[in-house]
Amino acid sequence: MRPGSDMMVVGDADMSKETTEPETQASGNDNQTNDNNEKMVELLKAVYHNGMTALKMFFEEVAGQIVNQERYGPIFVFQVRDASKNVYACGFFLQELIQRFQSGNDPAQWLSSFFFEMMKQEGGKGLPNPPSGEEETKALIDKTLVPHCIAAVREEFAPEQVHAGLGFVPEHGPVFEAGFPSIKDGNNVCAIPLHVLITHHLLNRDPAEILIQGLYNIREQHGLE
Repeated sequence: MRPGSDMMVVGDADMSKETTEPETQASGNDNQTNDNNEKMVELLKAVYHNGMTALKMFFEEVAGQIVNQERYGPIFVFQVRDASKNVYACGFFLQELIQRFQSGNDPAQWLSSFFFEMMKQEGGKGLPNPPSGEEETKALIDKTLVPHCIAAVREEFAPEQVHAGLGFVPEHGPVFEAGFPSIKDGNNVCAIPLHVLITHHLLNRDPAEILIQGLYNIREQHGLE
């Protein structure tokens, strides 16, 4: 299966009325018991409710949906309107939302920050269309993801030299690698599968942020600030 081919894109929700319940799609896992299914539905509803409540602290018009993505499971797609009625959409993973809401580190501010960042681009920003074939996938990787990630990691850690580019890991397939040549002993490279970067891009999330966080983790492991 080509990278990103199992990404399910949510169309614009009707934001003329308040969304009170998430639209869920069955996972199709017949092995789960009814009890587990019910618990999962309740969990999804609770996380969805928390997300909607958090965003309504900053935006008047908020809508959302839940989709099930084959590789990553439930994904929450929220949409907000700015003062000019332009729609901005962003997607989040179940586990990261659970961790954020349980952390107590101002989840509403964190969630809204993605939309405030997108609003720097006037006119709205819906979810990108996924690549429709191998050529479009290759073009997305070569012309968008790779140049952006290289520029972002090098800018973040300048003037330190940072290695960045495509690689291959047998267990995960094609990856984007970034690392510090100056670190000679131990782990000095962060490698993220390309399908992960593509998925973040399709959710209007900055794929470079995963790499940057991974590189900061490496520096911390080596006692570097």
